[in-house]
Amino acid sequence: MAVLSWKQVLEDNNTTDPNSITSLSLTHKALSDVSCLSEFKNLQRLDLGFNNLTSLEGLKLCVNLKWLSVVQNKLESLKGIGGLIKLTVLNAGKNKLKSMNEVSGLVNLRALILNDNDIVSICKLDKMQELNTLVLSRNPISGIGQSLAKINSITKLSLSNCQLQGIDSSLKSCTELKELRLAHNDIKTLPSELAFNIKLQNLDIGNNVIMKCSDLKVLSSLVNLKNLNLQGNPIAENEALAKKIKKQLPNLQILNAKPIENAVKKEEGGRVDFENESGHLDIAASDRKRKGLVQTEKRTNYDVGVPPVELGTREEQKHKKQKSEVLKEKASTNKNDTAVRDKESAKKSSKKAKQHKASAIDDGETPFADLFGPDSSEDPLTSSRKGVNQNTLQNVDATAGLVTFPKKKKKNKNLVTGAAALHLSSVSDEIGLGGTSMWGE
Repeated sequence: MAVLSWKQVLEDNNTTDPNSITSLSLTHKALSDVSCLSEFKNLQRLDLGFNNLTSLEGLKLCVNLKWLSVVQNKLESLKGIGGLIKLTVLNAGKNKLKSMNEVSGLVNLRALILNDNDIVSICKLDKMQELNTLVLSRNPISGIGQSLAKINSITKLSLSNCQLQGIDSSLKSCTELKELRLAHNDIKTLPSELAFNIKLQNLDIGNNVIMKCSDLKVLSSLVNLKNLNLQGNPIAENEALAKKIKKQLPNLQILNAKPIENAVKKEEGGRVDFENESGHLDIAASDRKRKGLVQTEKRTNYDVGVPPVELGTREEQKHKKQKSEVLKEKASTNKNDTAVRDKESAKKSSKKAKQHKASAIDDGETPFADLFGPDSSEDPLTSSRKGVNQNTLQNVDATAGLVTFPKKKKKNKNLVTGAAALHLSSVSDEIGLGGTSMWGE
């Protein structure tokens, strides 16, 4: 067990005055006791992530703390932080918490991150009139109840991978809500009360049990919705889904991680151009079948030895077979090289996709300091815009991302993800103060 010494802290910071220290980062030190920090009366920012802490009692006297991370420790309780009423940002994700009741009196909180714990219910948060971001993903929470009944300041809420059966009228008061993540639950329908959340721009309800379009009727009221994910629901198998959603939400830009216009065209059997064996554009066979036309193929590749002919269904098949035989011999020398290049390209694409797979605020692997770090050019605790570094946010396009879309490994210029897909406001506003959380890929 590693016990922190206040003398050691002073030495590490090249000072003999504990009152001169306002910020400390003590991550990955296997610490089990930090009670000595009570000597640092002016401490405002503290990162104790990735240690072995089982209690926060030693922080009782750190009453000036405004930013605290205790992510990935061994905490079963938040006892000890009740008196830290100046806290604006708290991350206690990836612990063993069974309750969050101790945070109910933290009236100045703007961002509360408690993902990956054992919390079964949400305490009342009505005293937190400035709460902007709430992340409770991956907790065994079965209902929201009235915990958010008086919180109209919240703009970002994540309850993905919980055990929600529904949301009923629990979000009725959250009239400022812009990003809502409810993926991987047991939600069967979206209630009519969701119409009160008219400012919603991003909604992820992927991997639930929504079966009918009637269960999504309220979507027509969400006129500001730009990004919607329904993948993983039974209704996602509906062949006319994109067209129906487009009719309900004419301003929607992204559906299931792709531009909705592309999805609508695909459903309507629109023309799709592709390169044929000789590298020239051809019309998809499905398009020909849909049109039912007999066409004259116009080719510039006469060098293959097959002249243009009038094509019907049989003639076309015969013509293609003849041309294929000629091309096969011509392309054989390049076949192996092409296969090798394709394989290497696929590996690189797959590796790149994995590197960007994490999702923002409630991502378990992204260090909290990277998401909410101070701007190097400005003290976030004395600035008029307290709290969070925007440069780091721009580098974690998804570390949450709002959407939990299955990813395509192959590069596709029609696939729009992350911040580009959301078409949201810039990240000039900070998390905890209304900024975009960058929940995305």
